[in-house]
Amino acid sequence: MSNPIEDVPIRDTMIRLGQLLKLANLVEDGVEAAELIKNGLVKVNGEIDDRRGRQLHNGDTVTVNGQSVRVVAPNAD
Repeated sequence: MSNPIEDVPIRDTMIRLGQLLKLANLVEDGVEAAELIKNGLVKVNGEIDDRRGRQLHNGDTVTVNGQSVRVVAPNAD
């Protein structure tokens, strides 16, 4: 049984992976985010991603420790 995906609204059209992990309360701080990413424990859209600066956009999903979140960006005009 998988956990439901939680929507995380962002202010802009893009957010970096490290920032999203903090915003979604999946990590305590940037150091923890960097460690998880470096150790291959973070998946973006189902694939492991080791780039802390990875740009995420509306609809992208991030999974850490069995918890998944989806980026919800404002409509781009």
